[in-house]
Amino acid sequence: MRIILDGHIHSKYSRATSREMDIQHIARFARIKGLNVVGTGDFTHPGWFRELRENLEPSVFEGLYEPKPPGKLENIYFMASTEVCTISEFEGKTRRIHHVIWAPSLETAEQVSEVLSKYGSLEADGRPTLNVSPPELVEAVTELSREVFIFPAHAWTPWFSLFGAFSGFDRLSDCYQDMAGRIHALETGLSSDPPMNWRVSELDRLAIISNSDSHSYWPWRLGREANVLEVKEPSYKAIVEALKAGRAGGFLLTVETDPSYGKYHWTGHRACGVSMPAKEARRLGGICPVCGRRMTKGVEERVEELADRPEGFKPPGKPGYIHLIPLSEIIATALGLENPQDRRVWNIYEGLVSRFGSEFNVLLDAAYEEVERLAGREVASLLQAVREDRVEIKPGYDGVYGKLVFREAEKVRGEVKAEVKGTLEDFF
Repeated sequence: MRIILDGHIHSKYSRATSREMDIQHIARFARIKGLNVVGTGDFTHPGWFRELRENLEPSVFEGLYEPKPPGKLENIYFMASTEVCTISEFEGKTRRIHHVIWAPSLETAEQVSEVLSKYGSLEADGRPTLNVSPPELVEAVTELSREVFIFPAHAWTPWFSLFGAFSGFDRLSDCYQDMAGRIHALETGLSSDPPMNWRVSELDRLAIISNSDSHSYWPWRLGREANVLEVKEPSYKAIVEALKAGRAGGFLLTVETDPSYGKYHWTGHRACGVSMPAKEARRLGGICPVCGRRMTKGVEERVEELADRPEGFKPPGKPGYIHLIPLSEIIATALGLENPQDRRVWNIYEGLVSRFGSEFNVLLDAAYEEVERLAGREVASLLQAVREDRVEIKPGYDGVYGKLVFREAEKVRGEVKAEVKGTLEDFF
């Protein structure tokens, strides 16, 4: 069975999250997106955990849950997940690191929460802040159950991440120390992709995975990054084992936004509207040329600092990846609209999803002629350009998302190719 998994999201109990981020909305929009397994997010929060107990029931697949009737949707499953922040000292510097934790059952998740409650309040936020070091965290949760799967969240973002420029580490082994061997995966975050991570040889043994870290159920957030696996039968254990084994074990590829789209890709200073690629930022010593203050170091620059391999290097046997942009943003850009929630965008979006079954089906499988018939030439043309990875993106920086650019020339390019370059099957 093919699984498209988004294993890192948040609930309505996390800060800056939609108040409607509940099981009903998550399940409904997971179906629209084309996901079939989604993390619950925030299982450490007592209020959300009660809702999980009230609204989910065990599926026939071990470790996976489905909404209880009447909200039950066929082939939409949840697995227990949460994100936590650890604060600790290392070599005279305060380190603030985010980690994602998956549990094999809600019973184990409850036990994990009980263990973590001694390090900080679990009620203050869906993503709790814990006064514990990363190796202590890993030891505590994996000693409880070796089936618990823990990995660094959005590993390259400037704040609160493993390799973060402001409070992170230069090596995974420094962060997790004697527990590093119990880390089997790393989450790319929106501002990096697998090729950027392949440049760091220390990461070769890890599964390079991608999740949305979504704070809302809208499909331009939920599933904007995901993992595609092929397993004999879906279960929590099958998912974890496939990720550990890599492509040979059924971990086929990750769905990525172009890293330029992430809001920390380039180095820059939002207050001055200044952004630049890594080479230029290093030439300037990281100082804003407008105000003279230090810029926020982008992920591209941080990767350059830590890379021990040239750009373009790929370790053998790694799963593939594909760059995609959320369909609603493709439609909005093609129509010259700023807001993906615009009713005009949703009219087209709903028509395409109704015809092809899910957003991922539209993005990867829909025939050009059919998209043009339903959505117009501009949308079909830009979708084709996204598929072929030839769109221009104004890179994100210092908390500002990147922006998809649709040049007028793209609208009339060579009468546009009528055939689809690849289907979903081709990418697998």
